[in-house]
Amino acid sequence: MKKNDKVKFYESKMNSSLESNMSYLNDMLAVDENFDLVYRVIEIGGKKACMYFIDGFCKDDMMQKLLQYFIAIKPEEMPETAHEMSKAFMPTVEVDLKSEWKEIEKFILSGVFALFVDGFDTCILIDARTYPSRSVSEPEKDKTMRGSKDGFVETLVFNTALIRRRIRSNDLRMEIVSAGKSSKTDIVLCYMETRVDKEFLQKIRKRISEIKVDSLTMNQESLAECLYQRAWINPFPKFKFTERPDTASAQILEGNIIILVDNSPSAMIAPTSIFDVVEEADDYYFPPVTGSYLRLARFLIALLTFFLTPTFLLLMMYPQWIPSSFEFIMLKESPNIPIIWQFLMLELAIDGLRLAAVNTPSMLSTPFSVMAALVFGEFSVKSGWFSSEVMLYMVFVTIANYTQASYELAYAMKFMRIIALVLTAIFGVYGYIAGVGFFLLAIVNNKTISGQSYIYPLLPLNLKQLGKRLLRLRLTEARK
Repeated sequence: MKKNDKVKFYESKMNSSLESNMSYLNDMLAVDENFDLVYRVIEIGGKKACMYFIDGFCKDDMMQKLLQYFIAIKPEEMPETAHEMSKAFMPTVEVDLKSEWKEIEKFILSGVFALFVDGFDTCILIDARTYPSRSVSEPEKDKTMRGSKDGFVETLVFNTALIRRRIRSNDLRMEIVSAGKSSKTDIVLCYMETRVDKEFLQKIRKRISEIKVDSLTMNQESLAECLYQRAWINPFPKFKFTERPDTASAQILEGNIIILVDNSPSAMIAPTSIFDVVEEADDYYFPPVTGSYLRLARFLIALLTFFLTPTFLLLMMYPQWIPSSFEFIMLKESPNIPIIWQFLMLELAIDGLRLAAVNTPSMLSTPFSVMAALVFGEFSVKSGWFSSEVMLYMVFVTIANYTQASYELAYAMKFMRIIALVLTAIFGVYGYIAGVGFFLLAIVNNKTISGQSYIYPLLPLNLKQLGKRLLRLRLTEARK
């Protein structure tokens, strides 16, 4: 079949001739070249029929039962149309009818069982598929000290079921769309019909429909870059990602939209502000006093990761500003390498260790940890490369970064910290002020995907809502 003929066929509908339909479909799907695309010609009620499916997606026991049922149909029982057959002769629940080749191809490549019968101008699609998936276990990143221990997996249907299990309301909507010319990746928008911002929801739908990419190669990250149409130079996260169904369900009940992408074990939360990024599930699995303390501590530690090293560098440049009671923070020995270069080398070295840890086999993780501790904890100081005080503050900053569940926020703080360090080293106190000002400007000028303020309810100021975001109130009070 020529290319132009394929395009015309692809945009047309099937006819009632089984031979013609099989010829077109075999050529379009390249059945002879793809070993996992299986088709089988059978006879149903005296009529010739053919079924198409992908090996590995269809359940063998279900396929066997369907074949036994179809072969047992007598000629006098055979209906005249696909609609009648789907109603009275389908021993399964999920059945659909399609006549457009574009839709039929999409369903077959998604793993749906397709049945063509001679004389029928409609394809019968039977959803008897099963996707390879891992067990629903607690995610490695979003662990909590209390609460449920289940987590999202790479299978979309399982993820929606985990949310349905928690929200048993007819107000919950699970709207499926797709994106990607080649991948045709399934995307589900989860929201509460009476609580969601309808204008924002329509904006999300429109942006997904206008995505012009060949595939969502990196799943959610590819989708996020397509949805956020403003400049990405600002490093602060535009979305919050979670692998916890309880966190996703709570966000849905608050009126936000959860975006699930097939093949991804995490959910995107939109819109997202800085207060949403800092929140964690543990805030709500403890009493209000404890939850409030954890949240405020997380905010304070996040600020310390930015201010600690630039402030130390500034004080080393102006030692006369150090109060006598804090003179112990002074360097005990003159550094062989300027402090600014020590900080920058350690920032890079820590990221190198992090990348090495990710790629280190589990059997070598213990010797790797011992070697890294010796090299950076003792030998690097004794050799004169780094000062012990610089090492101390960088270790605190590194460990403090792990108090944030969001990798994106941790790296945003890192980039802001490096800029502040460089400006302080070059321009002194004016550089320090410029670094802090740049940090504040980056947060204030950032916008959520809905176009709202990134730091609302701090700007514009709403004291009542600000109290709710900073403090963990009782759940009955928080809903008011």
